[in-house]
Amino acid sequence: MSDSTAMTAFLDAIYGRVGEVAPKPRLAPTRRALELLGDPHRSYPIVHLTGTNGKTSTSRITESLLRAHGLRTGLFTSPDLGRLNERIVVDGEPISDERLLEAWADITPYLEMTDRELEAAGEPSLTFFEALTVLAYAAFADTPIDVGVIEVGMGGEWDATNVADGQVAVFTPIDLDHTQRLGSTVDAIARTKSGIIKPGRSVVSARQHPEALAELERAAELNEADVTLEDRDFRVLGRTPAVVPVGSADTPGGTGASVPASRGPGQVVDVQGRAGRYERLFVPLLGAHQAENTAVAIAAVETFVGGGKQPIAREVLDEGLAQATSPGRMQVVSSAPTLVVDAAHNPHGAAALAAALTESFSFSRLVAVLAVLGDKDAAGIIRAVEGVVDDFVVTTAPSDRTTDPDELARTVVGIVGADRVVVEPDLERALETARELAVDAPVDEGRAGGVVAFGSITLIAKVLQLAGDDDWSAP
Repeated sequence: MSDSTAMTAFLDAIYGRVGEVAPKPRLAPTRRALELLGDPHRSYPIVHLTGTNGKTSTSRITESLLRAHGLRTGLFTSPDLGRLNERIVVDGEPISDERLLEAWADITPYLEMTDRELEAAGEPSLTFFEALTVLAYAAFADTPIDVGVIEVGMGGEWDATNVADGQVAVFTPIDLDHTQRLGSTVDAIARTKSGIIKPGRSVVSARQHPEALAELERAAELNEADVTLEDRDFRVLGRTPAVVPVGSADTPGGTGASVPASRGPGQVVDVQGRAGRYERLFVPLLGAHQAENTAVAIAAVETFVGGGKQPIAREVLDEGLAQATSPGRMQVVSSAPTLVVDAAHNPHGAAALAAALTESFSFSRLVAVLAVLGDKDAAGIIRAVEGVVDDFVVTTAPSDRTTDPDELARTVVGIVGADRVVVEPDLERALETARELAVDAPVDEGRAGGVVAFGSITLIAKVLQLAGDDDWSAP
């Protein structure tokens, strides 16, 4: 069997399982499959992350900082932006097709054995995400790694990743999302997410709504886990954003931070960590929320490496941050006009996007390419950005859960008015329409038009593909 045929067979097999949009609130099947494999997830320590927004970026920054310490790392995140290998990363590189297929061949007999046991008990087979979690844990053990940075798929308590005993439980900001499965209030969602806190371990949390924090502290007290909290035990002391010139895909400048052009867009951040004060850190990511994510990651690494008592060496910190990336998050992918993509898909994320766009760019006209999945708060997303976006091009996300563009357009029109809305169901044509609107915008004191695509991670994945395939900058 050729490599491409084997890869196709693997993808058919794993995607043929129940998808991750319909997770099963259970841990026993994942635990059973791993038990049959000899519990590979217990062969390395774990930093376990959950939250509503920022968890992928924080996971990636945390992994990069740990790798800069000389540790061999494994990183498991979700979802991907077009290639499954992106979710399982070893030492900063997505797992190779060859290694992925080897790991899949190793675990398949045990997945099938677990499936047979589930069938005999009248229960559904392992889902896509349960099987993928087993695959990641097994692949990391075979590498082997020194530490795993594991992002939950959804929630926490019953998420498949929670079969592991994380040494550090990290919480990014908790807000409303996946309300049909996690609960309709912030405290209910926080209660589910607090399930990753393990007895006698450590908790690191970003700033939270009071009701969310109460749930995390309650769970920590029950588990006798120590809590490190933003604004009490660590914080962002200050930041200077680097303004990205309109029409540039990778160069900071303007009146913001003084950063070497070769380093790309980002910001300079001062952080008070648990164990040290770190000044003038260059973070190659845009937005105040990424400064907060960086502070959380620093506190998590201080907690893991030195129990919160050992500062991170400056050269290690600089190296780790320089290598940190977060694809699809305030990512400038092309220029003329500038195209920004962001994974914001709920009101909290959209508000962070609006703030980051305002401080990082100076567009004469900003055109949004928008698609939203049916289970999301479309109205809340639109309200969060209406003061920043001039025109909306409403389109279709490549997902069977996408909101019909006409229906979504009615929601947008009800908030911003009909004169600011264009409906173009075909995504490629939607991007071209947005480009034309941005290019036609008047140039005002050096400011030109720009495009931002957001609202669904599946949309962002496709836009990144199209931007890579096409010459966006062509006249």
